[in-house]
Amino acid sequence: MKPGFWIAPEGAEEPVNIFPIGEEALDASHKGLTASGALAKLASLDSEALARSCPRAVELLSTIAAAIGAQTAGAPTQLFRLEGLNDLERRLIDDVLGEGEVAGVVALPDGTLAQIQESVLAGIWRVRLEADERHDYVEIGAVPEIVSRAAADLTASDIAIGPVPEGTMNALPVLAEIRERALSWRPGQRSQTINFTLLPMSPADMGFLQQTLGNGPIQLMSRGYGTCRVLATGIRHVWSVQFFNAMDTIILDTLEVGGVPVVALAAAEDFEDSAERLTQIIEAYFT
Repeated sequence: MKPGFWIAPEGAEEPVNIFPIGEEALDASHKGLTASGALAKLASLDSEALARSCPRAVELLSTIAAAIGAQTAGAPTQLFRLEGLNDLERRLIDDVLGEGEVAGVVALPDGTLAQIQESVLAGIWRVRLEADERHDYVEIGAVPEIVSRAAADLTASDIAIGPVPEGTMNALPVLAEIRERALSWRPGQRSQTINFTLLPMSPADMGFLQQTLGNGPIQLMSRGYGTCRVLATGIRHVWSVQFFNAMDTIILDTLEVGGVPVVALAAAEDFEDSAERLTQIIEAYFT
């Protein structure tokens, strides 16, 4: 089987992880409510009583609906903190938003992890810093700002190429292409893709590429149409993007040079749709 760019070390049971957490941490984040599950749960509750008990949560949801309706793809994200809400109000927010297709983690410079979960309403995200309830908030935008900032803060902009191991065939010209594209890419330009699925790359080539580019601070998983894993490498603007089939076999293995890969982003048309859907939920259950 053709090796992927990010492969498990020999004898390891789990794929390579950027952080010292198991991949089950990402998988677990997708075991919550789906869109239909969230609405089914709301329908089983006394919504009038909830509205009376959680006026601040309902008010916040209305504010979020108005904000995402005015959001545009290129605009700064909008952040809504959950400080001051009680447990019932937080649970209500969770039930309405549910858990969508994209989840992930970002390693911060101080060693803590930020957990990211898209809601069932694309463009609305939950962001939590581990072990710190003060940093638990809803954010509106194409992707949480903490992801974009971590990607931009990568210090390595050039690729240091060490001794080439025996068995490599095409790693050096591929690295030269990645270096040229990464150094020349600027925000606003389209991302550029290198497709390893179509390249004659040996296991030695792929291992040398992984060793040379290293690990970055961002790991995202999208479970829209199939599974897609997005990993930041240790080089600014360079990402590993892999698509898997139902058997967890890589069917498309690429490197993208550019901003946060589009597979992890909410699209511009998602904002208006999510605003409409959230407004309908509020009107149906809380008014």
